[in-house]
Amino acid sequence: MIDEFAKGHLHGRLRRDREALLWKLDGLSEYDARRPLTATGTNLLGLVKHVASVEARYFGEVFDRPSPEPLCRWQDSDGGDLWATEDESRDQLIGFYRRTWEHSDATISELAIDAPGHVPWWPEPYADTNLFAVLVHVLGETVRHAGHADILREGVDGRTGMRPEHETQIDGEARAAYRAKIEQAARSAASVKAWSDVNGAQVEA
Repeated sequence: MIDEFAKGHLHGRLRRDREALLWKLDGLSEYDARRPLTATGTNLLGLVKHVASVEARYFGEVFDRPSPEPLCRWQDSDGGDLWATEDESRDQLIGFYRRTWEHSDATISELAIDAPGHVPWWPEPYADTNLFAVLVHVLGETVRHAGHADILREGVDGRTGMRPEHETQIDGEARAAYRAKIEQAARSAASVKAWSDVNGAQVEA
């Protein structure tokens, strides 16, 4: 019973966080969905492409159930799985992610939680694993990148929240006041630390 509960719980969380990641694209222009938003080029549509590729491989070839469609290359030196080319449409990549869910969900539903799998890109002795470990790993990957998407989307237009039902109207004045409060606390703490360092050095001298 506990095995089925664990599998169902992890699967439910994965379904929830997949949707959370996709929601971060809602309402964005083509440019904002794709443009690099960090010094290393992290972008919203690229996160979706990457997570879709990761999930397709982990719930596919790891359990000898390869994806029914071609997969983009990943972990290349050019980071090709982390950004969308001009020839890859948003609808195409979102569709690929959703079709990956269907394939993954079938794997999760049909296999026991301790079903054996082999991850050829993991080092020994970890390469031989099972569905439970892979579920935890893919959930962790999805949550991690959904968190990245949270920060990126906030930087684009201020939207926050894990899911649509959590979204609230942005009160610009309240948000600015809250940010200023944190900024002041940081500056005050830095000043106290600087004063302590200077005076501590004088006492030691």
